[in-house]
Amino acid sequence: MKAINSQISVAPQIRPEDLADYAQQGFRSVICNRPDGEGADQPVFEEIEAAAKRLGLEVRYLPIVAGKVRDADADAFGELMDTLPKPVLAYCRTGTRSATLWSLSQADKQPLSDILAQSRAAGYDMSGVVRRIANGGRTPTETAEDARFDVVIVGGGAAGISVASSLLSRNSDLDIAIIDPADVHYYQPGWTMVGGGIFEAADTAKTMGSLIPRGVHWIRSAVAAFEPKDNAVILDGCRVVKYDRLVVCPGLKLDWHRVEGLVDTLGKNGVTSNYRYDLAPYTWELVQNMREGRALFTQPPMPIKCAGAPQKAMYLSGDHWLRSGRLDKIDIQFMNAGGVLFGVKDYVPALMEYVKRYDADLNYFHNLVSIDGPARKAVFEVKEPDKDVRRIETEFDMIHVTPPQTAPDFIRVSPLADAAGWVDVDQATLRHATYDNVWSLGDVMNAPNAKTAAAARKQAPVVAANIVSDIRGHSATAQYDGYGSCPLTVERGKIVLAEFGYGGTLLPSFPRWLVDGTRPTRTAWLLKERILPPVYWRAMLRGKEWLAKPEKVSAA
Repeated sequence: MKAINSQISVAPQIRPEDLADYAQQGFRSVICNRPDGEGADQPVFEEIEAAAKRLGLEVRYLPIVAGKVRDADADAFGELMDTLPKPVLAYCRTGTRSATLWSLSQADKQPLSDILAQSRAAGYDMSGVVRRIANGGRTPTETAEDARFDVVIVGGGAAGISVASSLLSRNSDLDIAIIDPADVHYYQPGWTMVGGGIFEAADTAKTMGSLIPRGVHWIRSAVAAFEPKDNAVILDGCRVVKYDRLVVCPGLKLDWHRVEGLVDTLGKNGVTSNYRYDLAPYTWELVQNMREGRALFTQPPMPIKCAGAPQKAMYLSGDHWLRSGRLDKIDIQFMNAGGVLFGVKDYVPALMEYVKRYDADLNYFHNLVSIDGPARKAVFEVKEPDKDVRRIETEFDMIHVTPPQTAPDFIRVSPLADAAGWVDVDQATLRHATYDNVWSLGDVMNAPNAKTAAAARKQAPVVAANIVSDIRGHSATAQYDGYGSCPLTVERGKIVLAEFGYGGTLLPSFPRWLVDGTRPTRTAWLLKERILPPVYWRAMLRGKEWLAKPEKVSAA
């Protein structure tokens, strides 16, 4: 017996003598989805019914022929779920028919990703009926594709638009589509600077339509599911887009709801975050207006976008308070769920100098779990090595929250994902580990690199080169070395330019005499403030691979 949720569990064939145990577990209803006589050793429904009634259980017979779940059957199952006392136990020969019926019956009641996740957690793969679920639980009347392209790119962020442009620069004849429902494209690396009073929020946003490369089809829809065995992407509303090759790069999901009470207080009560376009200006407002009190800066467990961003907010805030003569009255606390300040040790000494300059306390293994905005209190779960887990409550006057982050739901429940929910790729070629015509880049793939826009800048040419090589019948020609960059804004006017690859290997883009990445420099600040934004808009998104030419696959 496997629980799908608190309302229903499904099971393989049960026997009359099992029902007493199920009743003791709290089940109140039983649905039989297996026709009598399907197997020689199978008890008939009347035996199950008699035993159930003796125990006071409701019982219903809805027999389904194996492999033939009709739309009417799903409707009937949904009616039983609406009317029977809960929880319900449904069974058939293996439980699959019952799980399928439940999945189809919930099509108009729950998001597709939630249905797939719940059924998968119970051990049942619903990928075979995903189109029906996406179609409101009904069998689509038209099974042919609605559109077909040489390359389909899921995600119109930094990675998606860059790889489309890089593909066209190599083969202008490709028929490419980008799938993304968003109307606005954001330069997210700029939000730290907005929160520090350096950039205006409006300068970090442009319309999606103005950035989609000319000749590329823009499908303004959300993806519901993938069918990689059929080379198909299923959109909301059950439209089917077929592809010869697929690129997956939709970005991360910011899981604000995982912190209890956070959503209700964002943007007020001193609670802010540079991880949202509309909240970054509020960060700067709080910093300017704060005269005294406690300022908390949080960092959740990895992985997150740009692991340095949480402390960048702290440094720029501390610098403002220092320059305005208020720092001695402000208690800065950095609440880090991890155990180190930064994952690449070469940059830590320079960062620690600024931790001391701003008299900030580093609190490791502290993970934000709930927040009470009106009361100005935050609760952290503390998981220190070799110690019992405990919770502490901390008061604040201002708190900058970095939300927990995961792969989007439709990625985590898809056949493309690994056990942890990330798209499973070869870390050098960025080709999918199972499906040869699928690649991934950006934040959702499982290569062990930093999730930054700078990483996507290097990944896009690798994916483009390898796709074009594959089209020509050749093996991969380009490889990704794990490059990522995190310009750590330690004060207004200086940056520690962290650049590194797989295993923490330093990968500087400039000679040390020009930019020593392990030390704060004004040159790196100039790069962040003046050079990188136009490089992003005018080069990266347009397929101009400045300082991003892909590394050739080694012969070894």
